[in-house]
Amino acid sequence: MENNTMKYEVMQSSGAPIKSWTKGVPFEEEARQQLKNIAGLPFIHKWVAAMPDVHLGKGATIGSVVPTVGAVIPAAVGVDIGCGMMAVKTSLSASQLPDNLAPMRSSIEAAVPHGRSARARGRRDKGAWGNIPADVADAWLGLSQVFDVLCDKHAVLKNTNNIGHLGTLGTGNHFIEVCLDEHGQVWFMLHSGSRGVGNRIGTYFIEKAKKDMQRWHINLPDRDLAYLAEGSDNFNDYVEAVEWAQGFARLNREVMMNRVIGAVKSVMNKDFDASVEAVNCHHNYISREHHFGKNVLVTRKGAVRAREGEMGIIPGSMGARSFIVRGLGNPDSFCSCSHGAGRVMSRTKAKKLVSMEEHLRATEGVECRKDRDVIDETPSAYKDIDKVMEAQSDLVEVVYTLKQVLCVKG
Repeated sequence: MENNTMKYEVMQSSGAPIKSWTKGVPFEEEARQQLKNIAGLPFIHKWVAAMPDVHLGKGATIGSVVPTVGAVIPAAVGVDIGCGMMAVKTSLSASQLPDNLAPMRSSIEAAVPHGRSARARGRRDKGAWGNIPADVADAWLGLSQVFDVLCDKHAVLKNTNNIGHLGTLGTGNHFIEVCLDEHGQVWFMLHSGSRGVGNRIGTYFIEKAKKDMQRWHINLPDRDLAYLAEGSDNFNDYVEAVEWAQGFARLNREVMMNRVIGAVKSVMNKDFDASVEAVNCHHNYISREHHFGKNVLVTRKGAVRAREGEMGIIPGSMGARSFIVRGLGNPDSFCSCSHGAGRVMSRTKAKKLVSMEEHLRATEGVECRKDRDVIDETPSAYKDIDKVMEAQSDLVEVVYTLKQVLCVKG
């Protein structure tokens, strides 16, 4: 530590330093090395920031903030471009919820496509729309014009799940929850991103960056750190496509949230206000910002922007608490905070080590799936969210603490 007032620790690398908010939470050696690889790149501005949920990722570390001048690393953004969270506070109180939440979960699952068919073989993937609903078609109108321009430039983007994934959840750690705050008010919260089309954009430009590195004979410690230089056609095309995908992701969450609200109203047969408060924030994205005297591109991979007064969402895992937070605008973190708890076990390891009995205990009282296919999302596969929050108490302040009573997983 540099002094007692600073929460972060400083790690040295061959290039820029790394400031990490990881006191009291696991921080594996592989992730440290990955951060050092990133910090060694010549276009890093000042330092790399590591959030308390930091863990090993593909190319770039999940839970990292990477400010760059003159270049961008597509793999540091990743393939779930614009992935993030949305939460709304409702006028409902806990006492107004039905005792049995199973019909509510079924209604939400019917309203929002989720998961993925293992092998569609000509059948519609259950995680995508078959017939596009009117609300989804209307929302797509705001995205379609720029998407057509992108497809004219990059034909590979045309045959993707684009409108077919708008308003859909996906798989993995994506979820929809009904939560209660500490005052007994009901919240709806969800987590998803740019789905199939964002994945294609990310994959496509990661490969373009790798080809650029070959063309310019640039050797990197990790091929997935391939970058696009500002001023090049690929750089401009990537930034344009990423900005569109981030817009898709934000709209995807809004469409889903409207469908969740409708699904709950239909089950409860009761009207209520679902616009008391709302937060919608990315945690896999790039943003043009000004830090320490320079205009920079900030890549947040598993990190949320937390400017002074800015609202954000830091979810726990299935069965764990989540937090609605307000940013403190800490310049050392480039005004950022963690995006969640962060994994301590790979999905494969969790499925081997966590028993069904442990998962049932951890999700007791939550209306959710209780089968082996979601064990990789069980709370013990993640860091302790309370320790994560303590490690970043100089980055955000907690406004609401949420505990889920219902969880939908793909």
